[in-house]
Amino acid sequence: MNTWQQLAKNSAVRFGMIVLGVLFFVALFAPWLGTVDPSVMDSAHINTAAAARGAFALPDGSSPMHTFWFGADSFGRDIYSRVLYGTRVSLLVGFSTALLAIGIGALLGMLAGYFRIVDTILMRFMDGLMAIPSILLAIALVAALGAQVWTVVVAIAIPEIPRVTRLVRSLVLTLREEPFVEAAKALATPTPTILLRHILPNALAPMIVQGTFVAASAVLTEAVLSFLGLGLPADIPTWGNIMAEGRVQFTQYPGNVLFPAMFLVPTVLAINLLGDGLRDVLDPKFAKR
Repeated sequence: MNTWQQLAKNSAVRFGMIVLGVLFFVALFAPWLGTVDPSVMDSAHINTAAAARGAFALPDGSSPMHTFWFGADSFGRDIYSRVLYGTRVSLLVGFSTALLAIGIGALLGMLAGYFRIVDTILMRFMDGLMAIPSILLAIALVAALGAQVWTVVVAIAIPEIPRVTRLVRSLVLTLREEPFVEAAKALATPTPTILLRHILPNALAPMIVQGTFVAASAVLTEAVLSFLGLGLPADIPTWGNIMAEGRVQFTQYPGNVLFPAMFLVPTVLAINLLGDGLRDVLDPKFAKR
């Protein structure tokens, strides 16, 4: 049975892929699935109940009949449309953070694992970064760089880089003693070729698994930062921003918080389950079990 067949038979991978597929579909077609512009305010529909129907005032002066599937917030904005557009931001931040952290972490980890001189200096710096709580480091970086999508991605990725670096370093320390690497050295193969052609492909599977966990953590961290008012600006619809705006009136209008949370929880769960499934299939230790 090949790897693709094993992945297809793994229930965690199937569930994660189905949920993520639906979320990517929602993110891609948000302008068509959404009923109105998520930033448009209508004072006539402040805190409108879910599934209520009424005339919604648009910027062009028209007032078409509109169904507020998730209700409206305290500014009269349609929560359903804001949640759909928030899917775009969460997935963008999550997977961009994973790519950035894995890319930089893989490079640093290979250098630290292959060159002993670099290892001593670099890993002490990584240990220092890991000593700082990741959420506090992310808050400090966002405050210093400003609240934009790319700065939030960088701020969340930096605390994850030491973890990826340590993982790749441990893999390289084992792989560099393998016979095929020793043979490449004996043939005077250039070091970059050894790293890219012989070591990196054998370390790729654990890195992919780690990337899924980084993505899940990034989605949750972005929501926390936005909820605390330290993430993206309030005019950008994110799940954290929507929940932050609704928490003041949670007892009267719990849907303003619960509806975005109903998207956030399955997203993080699906990415984590996908990572667990990939680990079970791609990690040789789990494969033997």
